[in-house]
Amino acid sequence: MAKDFPGRLIPLHGCFGSITELLKTQNITHLNGIVLDIGVSSIQLATASRGFSFQKDGPLDMRMSQSGPSAADIVNTASEKDLADIIFTYGEERASRQIAKRIIAARTIAPIATTTQLADIVHSVLPQHPKLRTDTATKTFQALRIHVNDELGELEKALQAAETLLQPEGRLVVVSFHSLEDWRVKNFLKERAGALGNNSRHLPAAPAGPKPTFIIEETNGLKASDAEIDSNPRSRSARLRYGIRTIAPAWTEGESRA
Repeated sequence: MAKDFPGRLIPLHGCFGSITELLKTQNITHLNGIVLDIGVSSIQLATASRGFSFQKDGPLDMRMSQSGPSAADIVNTASEKDLADIIFTYGEERASRQIAKRIIAARTIAPIATTTQLADIVHSVLPQHPKLRTDTATKTFQALRIHVNDELGELEKALQAAETLLQPEGRLVVVSFHSLEDWRVKNFLKERAGALGNNSRHLPAAPAGPKPTFIIEETNGLKASDAEIDSNPRSRSARLRYGIRTIAPAWTEGESRA
């Protein structure tokens, strides 16, 4: 695609959180628009050797950059408590403790090296039933992928970078695919728009803080239409939120209205 638009489309390899540094390599300091698609590539999911999915047996990897500790490293070395915390925090899996305990028991016999091995362990705690729409191993795999790639940390760094990079009237558009991502995007935009407010009407008004850096026009986010879902079923879980940059300076680290 870059060949079709010479000089207009320049692919840069890196993480969302490194957007400022990546743009500096092209002598770009400000933008009129930023779009963050937080979803995992369908190509990555379909490639067994990348280890993202249990639909095909493959090495338990899950690293988007293919560097640093893999999912297998985490599963085979983390403590039972840490595994349970990862699965509960990033997968919102209620059976996280039982799954972590079963993982520990399994790895004492042999290392857990493949996606099928891990899926079978989860299924031993949460049996799969034909009527279930989603596989019971999905949340555990999601949790490990998010942890291995520090996806939420990268998202938060990207949101803060966007506030600095965008020109007045510039648009920040974010497409997220699960509640953990959407919660962070929603609260970032609401905070930066001065729309969080007090938790109780009985509390005194919040002290004056930095000026709003974003305007929000759609507070509930936008979901895919029925037609979009029919043509792309994975869009079912997508939610799009956007903010319009104001002329106010970007907030400094730690700054808040609270």
